[in-house]
Amino acid sequence: MVELGLAGRQMLRIGNASGFYGDRFSAVREMLTGGPLDVLTGDYLAELTMLILARDRLKDPRAGYAKTFLRQLEECLGLAVERGVRIVVNAGGLNPARLAEAIRELAQAQGVPLRVAHVEGDDLLARAAEFTEAGAAGGLLAANAYLGAWGIAECLRSGAELVVTGRVTDAALVAGPAAAHFGWGPGDLDALAGAVVAGHVLECGAQATGGNYSFFTEHDVTRPGFPLAEVYPDGSSVITKHPGTGGAVTTGTVTAQLLYETAGPRYAGPDVTARLDTVRLTQEGPDRVRISGVRGEAPPPTLKVGLNRIGGWRNEVVFVLTGLEIEAKAALVRAQLEQALDGPHRPAEVRWTLARTEQPDAATEQQASALLQLTVRDPDAARVGRPVTAAAVELGLAGYPGFHVMAPPGPGAPYGVFEAVYLDAKLVEHWAVLPDGTRRAIAPAEATGELTELPDPALPEPPEPGPTRRAPLGLLAGARSGDKGGDANVGLWARSEDAWRWLAHTLTVSKLRELLPETADLPVTRHLLPNLRSVNFVITGLLGEGVAAQARFDPQAKALGEWLRSRHLDIPEALL
Repeated sequence: MVELGLAGRQMLRIGNASGFYGDRFSAVREMLTGGPLDVLTGDYLAELTMLILARDRLKDPRAGYAKTFLRQLEECLGLAVERGVRIVVNAGGLNPARLAEAIRELAQAQGVPLRVAHVEGDDLLARAAEFTEAGAAGGLLAANAYLGAWGIAECLRSGAELVVTGRVTDAALVAGPAAAHFGWGPGDLDALAGAVVAGHVLECGAQATGGNYSFFTEHDVTRPGFPLAEVYPDGSSVITKHPGTGGAVTTGTVTAQLLYETAGPRYAGPDVTARLDTVRLTQEGPDRVRISGVRGEAPPPTLKVGLNRIGGWRNEVVFVLTGLEIEAKAALVRAQLEQALDGPHRPAEVRWTLARTEQPDAATEQQASALLQLTVRDPDAARVGRPVTAAAVELGLAGYPGFHVMAPPGPGAPYGVFEAVYLDAKLVEHWAVLPDGTRRAIAPAEATGELTELPDPALPEPPEPGPTRRAPLGLLAGARSGDKGGDANVGLWARSEDAWRWLAHTLTVSKLRELLPETADLPVTRHLLPNLRSVNFVITGLLGEGVAAQARFDPQAKALGEWLRSRHLDIPEALL
């Protein structure tokens, strides 16, 4: 059994069994039985998850945590204790104290001795008026600060075998156990930064082992295993997975996850700002990638606070247009619906999207069909409900030839809005509630530093001119994209040094806007990460008010990178 808190041991194995609320249920058992492990982590929270949990808490004040984790523990608690594996999860969501209590009740019922601790202080809903605009606090469902690793570390140092947190940074689930095990303090910035980078790689589960990977056909990813990190005293790590599990751990899969939901070279957190431009990846063997060289800087003086509220009501109808004259059919139904919706009770937002998915001379009816989506949004539920559904249904015998819809129109549903604000870290309480009930305050970082823009790194030498061929960008580069509130990022990495030289010179902001016309009028920032042969773009405002608002097709921008890879450019033939 690993004695966390005792420095000197040469390596700590930290695994992951969940990347989101709803991830593979059996992963906890798989990680506990698949090979050696010291600590098992699970990330259950995301911006959308906090809204889901907030709505649960409205119905039942004792709810608000990830119930899935408790069910996973029912079948694996004895196994974890028997094997001496500590567990650290953020499944506490909006109610970590209640989940910790439920785990104690479970352990007692199963006759398993277990020391449970939890971390709290992130829930700022009662104080929201202090940092929101006048009147805005009343509509909030959740307001949570992103706490760091030291509450987790304090719980483990006190002897806790299972630690539950609310909203902490995803990487804190790894940095906390590492800090406790190796005896790091707040000044060990490079070591902390290395652990944060390892935590960022692990936090999304199978995304580090070949899941959602651009070059998925090169590996068997039918059932990828979950990742683990062998963390060392200096903060360096080796990313790997249990023997015999599916998927792959390569510099490519790790690079893809490093680019996920990041922005510039400075990856800021409450404990340390990790410099992503210093990360070095080395393939040490099959399914073993070493992360080294990570430098850390003092964290910023503020904490991110995520605000979730109901933004209004939404409804949609998808019309199926089949065969000939698709544009004319779309124009007809649009004119009919616009006429029916026109008037003083028209929804505040009415948006039409035509997806030309039909094929000429198609062998099946589905292949001969296009989809026209009507989306309406309004603060008033009544305006998106019956008036919209009735207007669509009434066209059943009076519309375009072949009229039908994908599903019967519904009454409409609420949508959420996410916003991030930043609060002085000294104004946020951070508590470790130890197994004996003792509450210990966790002080904010004493040394902080303002985040400033780094100068752009030098571009590599441009490739030699030569003949080119029109081809998809994805032949040379992989991509990973995702959401951060209303913004999206898309990171690309080149598969060779020559391809990197071409990518760095070719894929500029203007070229990105040309390839992705949807971004043409939005602020776009480009960041180069030469060590990773990567270019990362942040597209401000692409996702509107966040994923829960469902402002666009692919509301989390998960496939944005694959769209970009499919676009054609003039690529040097020497690279193809």
